[in-house]
Amino acid sequence: MWAAILVTAAGCYLLKLAGLSVPDWVLDRPLIRRVADLLPVAMLGALVAVQAFSTEQDLVADARIAGVGAGVFALLTRAPFLVVVLVAAATTALIRLAT
Repeated sequence: MWAAILVTAAGCYLLKLAGLSVPDWVLDRPLIRRVADLLPVAMLGALVAVQAFSTEQDLVADARIAGVGAGVFALLTRAPFLVVVLVAAATTALIRLAT
């Protein structure tokens, strides 16, 4: 088990080092800059979708969907990020408490 942990740690370190070693002329390309700006948004969206709509191997419809909806509504009303998170968490908790 320790071998797997050490190999994973080394792999993470080398991946980080590879990212820091990319020459500046590569990063100055407009396409690369655009992808680098949008990639975290896409990754976060995928993470939210997986966490909100699935449990292990099953798709589910429960209180988490209402929480995501409340969070989206808070975003559309231009609430601060902390308020968005609190609204989503409170909505999910209240629905779970009611059921």
